[in-house]
Amino acid sequence: MNVPLPQLQRRVLTDGGLETDLLFNHGIDLPWFASVVLLGTREGRSALETYYRPYLELAQRLSTGFILESATWRASPAWAEPLGLGQAELDQLNIAAVELLHRLRTEFATDTVEIVVSGCIGPRGDGYDAGRIMSVTEAAEYHGHQARVLASAGVDMLSALTMTNINEATGIALAAAQVDLPVSVSFTVETDGRLPTGDSLMDAVTAVDEATGHTPAYFMINCAHPDHFGAVLSESAGWTQRIRGLRANASRCSHQELDTMTALDAGNPTELGLLYRALLERQPQITVLGGCCGTDLRHITAVAEACLRPPSSSSSAADL
Repeated sequence: MNVPLPQLQRRVLTDGGLETDLLFNHGIDLPWFASVVLLGTREGRSALETYYRPYLELAQRLSTGFILESATWRASPAWAEPLGLGQAELDQLNIAAVELLHRLRTEFATDTVEIVVSGCIGPRGDGYDAGRIMSVTEAAEYHGHQARVLASAGVDMLSALTMTNINEATGIALAAAQVDLPVSVSFTVETDGRLPTGDSLMDAVTAVDEATGHTPAYFMINCAHPDHFGAVLSESAGWTQRIRGLRANASRCSHQELDTMTALDAGNPTELGLLYRALLERQPQITVLGGCCGTDLRHITAVAEACLRPPSSSSSAADL
């Protein structure tokens, strides 16, 4: 972007758990948990637009910024074959995902509602299991393809979500630098607050920064409940100041438990909002507020009510 990212200046919202919401709440089939396939049909594009609109309306009501994440979390090259697609077809779906967000931004953006179009890049493998860990060079080359496609579509930034290991996160940060785009790097953690590889969040953030010359615009945590990482963010330190975003799960269940569930655990939206507020009281530098697995508009509304309203406000989530 030619101007600073608004989320570096003030608190903004983003969406909830796109895939779990569509799959469990709306009964939309997502092969391999890949929402990108919806861009291939008129009905699918309509479903995605219907998903995004209420979040943008919430941002308008609150006069706050919003980060529109593309439906491309599971749309890097290795997923083409499982999805029954050629690479060119998958690339076109990536582009279509961004084009949809540009249309929505044109409709909803105002002087007070700054909207960032973000190209979402997910892990090469499973978001709950690090699996085979690539070298940094291999990760940069692998994710570089999707980064170039998303950049060609005109995204404002890239977001690496659900990173399970340091090497892959580092590779994506380097790939973002190659296409001259700001990038946020979001790690997922287990119930002990550590990455699936066992690395601490502190070591992960520090390692990526050191390996890339502080390339990421900021770091985030996603796909874990606040109870899983709250203690890790209990004090202010140099590395914690690099954490600027939260996209928590609704459920307190572990990744292993979530992976075998056949019904959605949506947790308690109001409680989740209060947990976010408690984290922000300790870590006021956090400016990006959204959700991950099990969260939907109810959860983001509750988070907005708890974290964006003045403390003296007596309004309830229902008022939003």
